[in-house]
Amino acid sequence: MDISDLTELHYIAPISNLPSVMKHGILSHERASRLDHESVANATVQARRKDKRIPAGRHLHEYANLYIHARNPMLFRLLRSTDQELCVVCVRTDILYLEGVIITDGNASSDYTGFWPSPEGLSNVDAELSFAEWWAIGVEFERYERIRRKCAEVLVPDRVGPEHIAGVYVSCEAAKQAVEAEGIDIAITLDAHLFFL
Repeated sequence: MDISDLTELHYIAPISNLPSVMKHGILSHERASRLDHESVANATVQARRKDKRIPAGRHLHEYANLYIHARNPMLFRLLRSTDQELCVVCVRTDILYLEGVIITDGNASSDYTGFWPSPEGLSNVDAELSFAEWWAIGVEFERYERIRRKCAEVLVPDRVGPEHIAGVYVSCEAAKQAVEAEGIDIAITLDAHLFFL
């Protein structure tokens, strides 16, 4: 993947967290734990991430994690409950040039995932798999590899400041109204396809 392949990065969040996101930014798991917020994190996955350390870096929970593309297995699992309570926060790609930012070629909790400094590390991300429409293809190992790579991440030390946030995607008019009801000034885009609708 090349930097020109990216127009934005994504963060999956409950709409109810948007006022905090716009005030404090997108926080690492560690920093977010100090604030009152709703979490959509999978407990099993977070248990794996908790003690994982980035090679030549910090613990994974000390990074705010963004996705190369949010139409991925995590969002798919979350949508089994509801799409009207979730949004995808759009983050400008200038975040890639901040000191200490790390690129992964897949889900950071996987033992098979590699970690590289940003933005050079983008060359290790498979654009075709990151932007693929679907990942449940092939035999067992190939399917696992597609799932892992579909969840390529950008890891930002501590937080992504609100100044890097460009807007949000929502799935439908009801979700758009829920964002508007939070009373924050943010660009809202309806994109049912992003939410598998």
